[in-house]
Amino acid sequence: QPQLAQTGGGSVQAGGSLTLSCIGSAFPRTRTCMGWFRQAPGKEREWVAVYYTGGGAEYYVDSVKGRFTISQDVAKMTFYLVMNSVNPEDSGMYFCAIRPKPSGDKCPLAEPEFRYWGQGTQVTVSS
Repeated sequence: QPQLAQTGGGSVQAGGSLTLSCIGSAFPRTRTCMGWFRQAPGKEREWVAVYYTGGGAEYYVDSVKGRFTISQDVAKMTFYLVMNSVNPEDSGMYFCAIRPKPSGDKCPLAEPEFRYWGQGTQVTVSS
């Protein structure tokens, strides 16, 4: 059973940077979708960034393009969300998640399709 443990998060001022880490175990290094999601108070959880180890494809929600980067160390089963130029709208609980062996060899961009989740970490951006 794959497991994910998150580190990082905390408080940062607008314009600053923050890196979240997700350390995994027991999931296939190939053909796994690695994703980051976030949930702001009173809002639904949304996907933020996804990376597919099966081919290196990356996906970003429009609101973070050019500011956030998903990176990974597949050998260590660890992936990261590097957050630059953050703003208060980036505040929320951030979750990492994986979906091994996605159907059609393409990563879903929807929460229900990801099967294993980290415990979540809070990010607070002050103006």
